Amino acid sequence: MAGEVEQEDHSTEEIITMEKIGSKKLSWRNNLRRFDSFDIESRTISGSRHGSNVKEWSVILHLAFQSIGIVYGDIGTSPLYVYASTFSNGVKHEDDILGAFSIIFYTITLSTLVKYIFIVLRATDNGDGGTFALYSLICRYAKVGMTPSEQAEDNNISNFQLELPSKRLKGATWVKSRLEKSNFAKYFLLLFTMLGTSMLIGDGIFTPCISVLSAVGGIKEATPAMTQDRIVWISAVILIGLFMVQRFGTDKVGYTFSPILILWFALIGGIGLYNFINFDPIVIKALNPKYIVEYFIRNKKEAWISLCGTVLSITGAEALFADVGHFTVRSIQISTCTITYPAIILAYAGQSAFLRKHPDLVSSAFYKSIPGPLYWPMFVVAVLAAIIASQSLISGTFSVVQQSLSLGCFPRVKIVHTSTNYKGQVYIPEINYLLMVACVAVTLGFRSSVQIGNAYGLAVVFVMMITSCLLVLIMVMIWKTHILLIILYIVTIGAMELVYLSSVLYKFDQGGYLPLVFAAVLMAIMLVWNNVYRRKYNYEFDHKISPAKVNDIVNNMTLFRMPGIALFYSDLVHGIPPIFKHYVGNVPALHSVLVFVSSKSVPISKVPLEERFLFRRVETKGLNVFRCVARYGYRDSHKESEPFEKMLVEKLRDFIKTDFLLSRCDIRVPVAETDQEELSNDRLVNGGDQIEDENVEHAKEEIKQLQDEVLEREIETVDKAWNYGVVHLIGESEVFAGPGARLGKRILIDYIYNFLERNLRQSVQGFDIPHKRMVKVGMTYEL
Repeated sequence: MAGEVEQEDHSTEEIITMEKIGSKKLSWRNNLRRFDSFDIESRTISGSRHGSNVKEWSVILHLAFQSIGIVYGDIGTSPLYVYASTFSNGVKHEDDILGAFSIIFYTITLSTLVKYIFIVLRATDNGDGGTFALYSLICRYAKVGMTPSEQAEDNNISNFQLELPSKRLKGATWVKSRLEKSNFAKYFLLLFTMLGTSMLIGDGIFTPCISVLSAVGGIKEATPAMTQDRIVWISAVILIGLFMVQRFGTDKVGYTFSPILILWFALIGGIGLYNFINFDPIVIKALNPKYIVEYFIRNKKEAWISLCGTVLSITGAEALFADVGHFTVRSIQISTCTITYPAIILAYAGQSAFLRKHPDLVSSAFYKSIPGPLYWPMFVVAVLAAIIASQSLISGTFSVVQQSLSLGCFPRVKIVHTSTNYKGQVYIPEINYLLMVACVAVTLGFRSSVQIGNAYGLAVVFVMMITSCLLVLIMVMIWKTHILLIILYIVTIGAMELVYLSSVLYKFDQGGYLPLVFAAVLMAIMLVWNNVYRRKYNYEFDHKISPAKVNDIVNNMTLFRMPGIALFYSDLVHGIPPIFKHYVGNVPALHSVLVFVSSKSVPISKVPLEERFLFRRVETKGLNVFRCVARYGYRDSHKESEPFEKMLVEKLRDFIKTDFLLSRCDIRVPVAETDQEELSNDRLVNGGDQIEDENVEHAKEEIKQLQDEVLEREIETVDKAWNYGVVHLIGESEVFAGPGARLGKRILIDYIYNFLERNLRQSVQGFDIPHKRMVKVGMTYEL
């Protein structure tokens, strides 16, 4: 639909004719392609692909070191509570330890190592990961977006290109076609991504609770006077302190995190190796998967229920993918394979060997298995590691909320960028305080890491299942993977995750319901916001003002043109918003340069600054009326190093120059601006007779001179307007359900959406707009 609207602005060929020079005429025909202004701007910079540059090994190793402090806190602290959650009713048979260890080993190996490290990390979005990265890849390859704002020019952003196999398979084409033609598939895909985002936010709630509570619980082993109530309240105080320091950002303490976690991995790996040798090296037999089969035969339903505990061994595996944008794929792979994976496997092997001799101590296996002299140092490091684990998931929550917000799927909140080195490190005050309240409430309400683990496991498995489903779609449609490899993935990793999902759902009434409640609330908010957002956009799209109408308005003799630049903001990407006519009807004055600005989120992580703005002139020339689309990826900051208006005006000058070089040569100068020079348009009337070659060259020089004069004049107009100042006109639309709307629609728009609208941030809070030069223009939309 959008392509049809823009069709009128494109012409591929044009005949350029000149007037009679002297007594004869010239017909000069060139097959010059007319470049659309959006085409020009989007092709001027080739750019570079984010995440695809070859890094020196010194840089990769440096990033691998840093990644340890940010990525692995959650999965690295899972040995604190996995065995206690797995055998919540105690160990019934000594070989059950071998069965549980075998399950843990293959779960970590298949899910963390094979799935995420070697498969999922290939699906980064120009170096960035997470659920929205998978969704953005699908949106780029197939037209499954929910708003009519697609532009062919967006495909020319240097970070937007896909490296696709040259061989086109029928299956990939069929899947793509089905997605594009089915509205149900589009809605389902969006809902699926929202569910994954909501569950990941649930991880951000449960990770601090279970990590801190499990770590602090170790103090009971040193002093019997420490009751569970005191442990719960100490954990709540630590959690409050953790959330209060979030505003400082992870960048300031990033170099502190890595040494602590390296020490943590060294300690759990070393203690695990010591226990493995000292207690029962025979646990190496657990590498034989037959012990898994025997474990299930022996315990039947209890073995299946115990999977709720073993799944906690891979909590944080999703962070490997979500946080890859801060580093590189290679650095994550190196740090995982050389430090994290070996240390965690040794830790579980050591606990397994210890429990073979002391099965009655399973509820506190981690601290009981620590050699006496190392207890207090290990306790301190464990608490610090638990806090760091919480930090990584909280930061991940901020990132996914920012991504949802950029794609119109979350209410407006304040985004604070805490790092000058990593744009992905953000802080969101509203979300931070909501997480803090939720974490403290969960800790005080559940009071036990076992019960919290039931809820945590459900959130983890849901996120992993959603990642696998989206990944299979990418395998079929984008990677065009061989069908046998896809089937192998589904019957191994997919089947494993499905079994885990059935197990965690069994404990739905024992805490498993909590992440679903959180997800339901978050998805309801996201769906309401996204639904009305699309309704508003479609209303503006259907009622936009045609270029001819804009010409009539601007050329109105009763309309006063005052000096200066006016930036008129709206959400509409295609055309002029209807609120402009409402503004002119009440304020019959316009600035000498008028730019309609719309901020557009494209389904990629980052847009290079050189390719941020796309301009189009609202014909005819001389009116100094332009349209501008400011494109942002879902991890881009709207507040750049330079003021937004300065960047926009500089790019506007560049566009005017390029437009005169590559657009049509039939220049007509408005008489109103050239009273003293009066360049006659008769120079450019049609003619058909040939003249001598020397006259052709002379005619070319005259046209070039005329172009230079008009270009210089228009640039001068923009410079004068810039010197007079910039006024920001903000279109603020209030929405209500239209006459005859159903009760559900009225509740959705008039009450829920408007409540969120009134109590959240303004639509332009992301731009650096001076409040002294801001004018709001209100209008009511009946949807």
